[in-house]
Amino acid sequence: MKSVSIVSGSVAPLDRANIDTDQIIPKQFLKSIRRTGFGDYLFDAWRFLDEGDLGMTPNERRINHGFVLNDPRYQGAGVLLTRANFGCGSSREHAVWSLLEYGIQCVIAPSFADIFYSNCFKNGLLPVTLEESEVDELFELASGSEPLTLTVDLHAQTVQAATGKIWSFPMDPDRKRTLLEGLDEIEVTLAHRADIEAFEARYQSRHPWLQRGRA
Repeated sequence: MKSVSIVSGSVAPLDRANIDTDQIIPKQFLKSIRRTGFGDYLFDAWRFLDEGDLGMTPNERRINHGFVLNDPRYQGAGVLLTRANFGCGSSREHAVWSLLEYGIQCVIAPSFADIFYSNCFKNGLLPVTLEESEVDELFELASGSEPLTLTVDLHAQTVQAATGKIWSFPMDPDRKRTLLEGLDEIEVTLAHRADIEAFEARYQSRHPWLQRGRA
């Protein structure tokens, strides 16, 4: 997994609460067994005016120019600013994959659905939780004619605007480490490989009958 330390980029303000995973990546695009190829279908029902299918590219679709991600001001945004309970609904990891593949490296919201939040750390997407009032302030800053640029520093646990204004966010230390070091759950476990192998050796020596008949 790719490590995450500092995310710096423009902000796309998506002013909606309770966005669920089917809205992030609709079910008809989950036919692929790969972990890639989902970025073209991020927020599909909102980005496009026609019904898409797996394999269609954005160039083949009718664009909804009223949707925030289709606004020229927010093209190439690396930070998504949104409202409470982001990522609710089903547990599909595809929601995180589609955001990352589209180019979103960090999502800022007042709260996240638990499973989506957990999936972020398993796949290298930085979820930042700020107070409602702080998110309101960021939406106000992002509403201008010029894009809002933010620098999110995971080491310092801060969000900083170009004006110098800084907001701090909480982060569980263990989850913070997985992002900083680019570790998924298997890699975290393998960091204790020596201890695991030593335990297995002791266990087998104390219970040799369990090994009988094993190849």
